Amino acid sequence: MTTRDSRSIEMPVGVTLQRKPGVTRWQKWIWEPTALLPGAGPADWKLLRQHGDIAEYHIGTLPLTLWRTDAEAYRVNLAEPVVCAYVVLQPSDGAWPYALKLVTANPNEAMQYAEGGDDLVEKVPMPPALVAWVQDWTDRHFVEEPFKKRKRKRYLEDKVEDGIGDHRISQDSDVYRAPSRDRKLGSS
Repeated sequence: MTTRDSRSIEMPVGVTLQRKPGVTRWQKWIWEPTALLPGAGPADWKLLRQHGDIAEYHIGTLPLTLWRTDAEAYRVNLAEPVVCAYVVLQPSDGAWPYALKLVTANPNEAMQYAEGGDDLVEKVPMPPALVAWVQDWTDRHFVEEPFKKRKRKRYLEDKVEDGIGDHRISQDSDVYRAPSRDRKLGSS
């Protein structure tokens, strides 16, 4: 765990990916993130275990960075029944099908990657030690903003309401007129 400055903190987190046989002829393998390894060292698709056709790999380690300004999003994540981190994988043309792109605890950031459609975004349950680390950071930096009710303006800003519409367009009458009968007859 390192502190970059007073605005953020980071911890290296490893990601394990499970490969199992696909259920259709169009998809040979199913790849799914299964676990997070807090404080893990560097890895590049290290095989952890294999049982028949099912294999589990430690595909890589990235820093999980917590930002002071995102404390509200972390609080929303911590309120879920199962607290998760989000793993973002991007398709790769190399020897392996995916490259590790991002690990985040911010659901809003994960949603932005999911909306793009190119990356695979998966929720992975956080281990208890990682949940405690995120909870501690959130408790120290979350500031509840008081609700402020908007007040209606009791006056017209431009003080003129003539119904003419755009003053740049010359018109004989107001914009709320009914279509003229003559126009309908002339166009047919």
